[in-house]
Amino acid sequence: MKTVVVTGATGLIGKAVTRLLKEKQYRVVVFSRDSDQARESVPWADHWVTWNPERPELWRSELEGVTGVIHLAGASVAGRRWTAAYKKEIRNSRVTGTRALTEAFRKLEKPPGVFVSGSAIGIYGPCDDRILTEISPAGSDFLARVGIEWEAESLRAVQSGTRTVVVRTGIVLDPSEGALKEMKLPFLLYTGGPVLPGTQYFSWIHLQDEAAILVEALENPDLSGAVNATAPVPVTMAEFCRTLGGVLNRPSWFPVPGFLLRILKGEVAEVLTTGQRVMPGKLLRTGFQFRYPELEPALRDLLSR
Repeated sequence: MKTVVVTGATGLIGKAVTRLLKEKQYRVVVFSRDSDQARESVPWADHWVTWNPERPELWRSELEGVTGVIHLAGASVAGRRWTAAYKKEIRNSRVTGTRALTEAFRKLEKPPGVFVSGSAIGIYGPCDDRILTEISPAGSDFLARVGIEWEAESLRAVQSGTRTVVVRTGIVLDPSEGALKEMKLPFLLYTGGPVLPGTQYFSWIHLQDEAAILVEALENPDLSGAVNATAPVPVTMAEFCRTLGGVLNRPSWFPVPGFLLRILKGEVAEVLTTGQRVMPGKLLRTGFQFRYPELEPALRDLLSR
C-alpha cells in the first residue's frame, strides 16, 4: 500500500485531503505536534506521529521510502489580529517546519518520491485586475515575503531527487470555517455586502477541489514547481457578494468600508480589502477537471449542507 505523510492534517484542508487519500486507498500517516489530539481529530488515518521540527531524530525514520509528503502545517493567517508576535509565528510555523522536513529528506536512504508543500496566492501581493499565473512575479508585502521564504525552503527537496510541487492556494470556501463562514452571517441578518472598494478580485476555490488538487499534485508526474490552486473563474468582491446574496435569497446592499475592517481586524484586513486575479494555468494545461469551476454552483453546494 502506498503511504503518504500529511502535516497540518487537523485543519480544514488537511481533514479533506486525508479523507480523499483514504478513499483512494492510501495509507495515511499524520504528523502533528499533538499526536493524541490528531488521533481524535483525524481518526480515519492509519498512524499518528508526534512531530516536533526541532527533534527530527524522533520522526525522520517515518519518512523513509514513503510515496509522498503533503505539507500543510502553518499558523492561520486570518484567524487572529497580526501583532508582531503573531506575524513571527505565521512566518516561523511555515519556514522552520518546511526546512526541518527537507533537511530530513537529505538524510534518508530513500527520500519521499513527491513533496507537495502548501503555499498561498498571497505570494503575488496586492494586485489590480491583471491576470496572474504561476510565472507572475512575487509581491513585497508581509504575506508575499513569507511566501517567498516558504517556497524556497520547500524547493530544497529537489536536491534529494524528490519531485516538488508548491500549491499556491486561494481563498478556500467551506461553510464551517474561514471567509465563507464569516461572510455568510451578515447576509442572513440582511446586512451583507462587499468589502470596499468591491473591485478587488476574490480568487476562490471549493474545498473539494482544493483536496483534489493536492492529490493531483501528488499523483501527476507532469506537475512540479508552483501550481495555482484557484477556480478558473475568479470574481470581484462585489460579484462574489451579489452571488452569495442571491444563493441565500438576501440583498447585497450593505458595503463594508475598508478602513472600518482595518480598525476591527488590524493589518489582517488587507487579505479582504486587496486582492489578486489568479488563474490556475498549470492545472488547466494538464487537463485537471474542476468539480466547481464557477462560483454560483459552488456556493449552492456548500450552503445546502
